[in-house]
Amino acid sequence: MKYWQRIRDIREDHDKKQSDIADYLKIDRSYYGKYERGIHPIPVEHVIQLCHYYNLSADYILGLTDEERPLK
Repeated sequence: MKYWQRIRDIREDHDKKQSDIADYLKIDRSYYGKYERGIHPIPVEHVIQLCHYYNLSADYILGLTDEERPLK
């Protein structure tokens, strides 16, 4: 799965709007929407913030695994 599909799915699963996440990341909603459409690559800093916000692993958010949290 592409990361932009994953961040959209995660947001929708948490019943959040793009504007909610954009506000959290302190960016414009339309710019965040471009992350979800794969137009702009998401910076590492924003991936880290999303990991904390959703309590998910970066690998999961980036679509590298289907495990939501790292193995212990």
